[in-house]
Amino acid sequence: MADNQKDNPDAHCLPLGLTQLHMHPQPRKIIQNPKLIIILYEAQGGVRQIFMDGRPLPNNDPQPWWYGYSVGHWDGDDLVVETTGFRDDVWLDVFGSPLTSTGKMTERMRRVNYGNMQTDITIEDPKSYTKPFTVRVNHRVMLNTDLIEFVCQENEKSSQYFDKE
Repeated sequence: MADNQKDNPDAHCLPLGLTQLHMHPQPRKIIQNPKLIIILYEAQGGVRQIFMDGRPLPNNDPQPWWYGYSVGHWDGDDLVVETTGFRDDVWLDVFGSPLTSTGKMTERMRRVNYGNMQTDITIEDPKSYTKPFTVRVNHRVMLNTDLIEFVCQENEKSSQYFDKE
């Protein structure tokens, strides 16, 4: 906060953390087939893959990703997504709460009713937090809408004024 969030990935046209994306006002589109769910985020033009083919999370120290490596399954009407394999510099929120390579995120997504979806996000990261915690995000479902292109660098002129210390 003291640095006015100058290192926020969003301010540098870099991918947002997944919890930042859940709370970001820009829309997303979910494309689903039986073995894969793709989420297209309008924010920063992000693309996320959630593998639904029964594979486990990798245990071989995969290449770290901004969005991690996600596998999912259905628990009744709830979509449960487990994600690991994050980079060490992921921001969970606009305040810079960290998520590191030891972190695991579990999302439980459900349609509450026709126009609303709810996501419970549990964060486990022994490098950053003393115990797991869960936050709930409520989403409005906007059917039959389109995403627009997102170009961050086109008119970016502010980074030249960032404090370089």
